[in-house]
Amino acid sequence: MYKEIEKRLVEKSEESQKKLNIKLCPDTNKQILGVRIPNLRKLAKEIIKEEKWEQFIDEAQDKYFEEIILQGLCIAYSKKSLEEKCSYMENFIPKMDSWAMTDTFTPTLKIKDKELEDYWKFITPYMKSKKEFEVRFAIISMLDYYIREEYVEKVIESLNNVNHDGYYVKMAVAWTLAEIGIKFNDILMNYLKSENNLDKFTFNKTLQKMIESYRITDKQKDILRKMKIK
Repeated sequence: MYKEIEKRLVEKSEESQKKLNIKLCPDTNKQILGVRIPNLRKLAKEIIKEEKWEQFIDEAQDKYFEEIILQGLCIAYSKKSLEEKCSYMENFIPKMDSWAMTDTFTPTLKIKDKELEDYWKFITPYMKSKKEFEVRFAIISMLDYYIREEYVEKVIESLNNVNHDGYYVKMAVAWTLAEIGIKFNDILMNYLKSENNLDKFTFNKTLQKMIESYRITDKQKDILRKMKIK
């Protein structure tokens, strides 16, 4: 099974995409083939339809960047319950070593409203991980599913307590806070103006991402510009 999937991945590879992925994802220690994400999504759905995805994951050798993404997509697209998916994810999450892996995988899960509380309990321990992309996985999950009234304060509290210096963690924190600022501006502004644990880079990057958004007013942007830490 693994050799069959490997062959299909190689057949879908493109040299130009390989060069782009190497440039965009310098942190991965996996070999990059150069397969576009839409093609990986299509292949994952084919593997699931053929009822081969669990065997593929069992036999996976984790050689390729695209292979890791494909494993995540198979888990996400599968018809398994959230509890069953989380069981697979416990083994999958430590394999991720690129923002492209976390940011492709988490939105594909499509967590339902009724699953939010259970998924929250699953992701929050990863916020304390020493591994950069495990923390980013949890933060991107919050970005994708929890910027809503009943969770926004809990998200801010979790982000405020992040204790990881990784670049991709800080960028994820800033991105998520900026989205909160766009949807719940008063709540986020109160947080930014209060005593918080954000370092200069993350604080200013949050402001920048909000300023770059077309979803807030020019007046709000003027206020944000004045808050920048020199």
